[in-house]
Amino acid sequence: MNRSNTTICNNFISELNQAIGDQSFDSVFVLVDDHTRLYCLPLVLTSEMLSTCQIIAIPSGDEHKTIQTAIQIWEFLCNHGATRKSLMINVGGGMISDIGGFAASTFKRGIRYINVSTTLLGAVDAATGGKTGINFGGLKNEIGVFAPADAVLINIDFFKTLDTENLRSGFAEMLKHGLIDTRNEWENITTFDLEKFDLTELNPLLQKSFSIKERIVKEDPHEKGIRKALNLGHTFGHAFESYSYKIGHPVLHGYAVAWGLLCELFLSNRKLGFPENDLKRLTELVKKYYGLFHINLDDYQTLIELMTHDKKNESKKINFTLLKNVGEIQIDHTATNAEIIACFDWYCKL
Repeated sequence: MNRSNTTICNNFISELNQAIGDQSFDSVFVLVDDHTRLYCLPLVLTSEMLSTCQIIAIPSGDEHKTIQTAIQIWEFLCNHGATRKSLMINVGGGMISDIGGFAASTFKRGIRYINVSTTLLGAVDAATGGKTGINFGGLKNEIGVFAPADAVLINIDFFKTLDTENLRSGFAEMLKHGLIDTRNEWENITTFDLEKFDLTELNPLLQKSFSIKERIVKEDPHEKGIRKALNLGHTFGHAFESYSYKIGHPVLHGYAVAWGLLCELFLSNRKLGFPENDLKRLTELVKKYYGLFHINLDDYQTLIELMTHDKKNESKKINFTLLKNVGEIQIDHTATNAEIIACFDWYCKL
């Protein structure tokens, strides 16, 4: 099914061939990590259009989404004859989409690229929307550019290689999309069986999730206004995620977003009257399926410091997307340190 340049594949190789054939190129490079090289690349290489492609392999894990890894990609492209007419195909989850898109969009001032998303998180988050980036200075996606992929291919069969934690990580972004859309979509997404996690039943929810994001991105491609709605849960979430790496116990992005959603809906409740029942509903879901990131009073200041470096901030104030109600988005809100600490206090008591 097509939504803009995103395809949920019915016949993956046929649709991959079509996406490649739509491009004009003199050479093709396929970027993979340790996992996708093992589990996904063999199928990708059955495409007759990739018989002469060159493989770029990098280590898996968000801790490798760094300038050093980007340099390795650029060096490989340089050393293997890539030109401005080359094509790069990023086969992987969010980390590969982010760093692959960044490397492609900056190499020789930009070469075309295709994202083949192999994880649920990558599919609903990083692969679509045109944001690319790398982590820098201990901060998430601190360096990057807006540069949309020429095509995004979603092969749900790849999701069968994922463990429960990675499936739930991706689902957290779908929860966010439900919250910023309509009450009907929020009801649909929260009744999905996260224990069973039937991919067939997930498909229509996935399609709706894409449509929500792509509608917003089309309206505001460079995040000047309404696209900030997609940042719900991410100001607190990125702080949790960055801190987890800082203390040597990294967490999955979607888990950090789930915890961030709790804090930002609590803030929404206190500042805008977001419904208590919906906050309670999300709290029960997150505690059951995501657990909680354990912090204490001694961690508050470090987390606030991480939030002050968030790239969404303006005029040195921490910027939040909040909700007055499900689907009633309020962008560009700020909060005092006391209000943020109150969020942490509430979270720690859950």
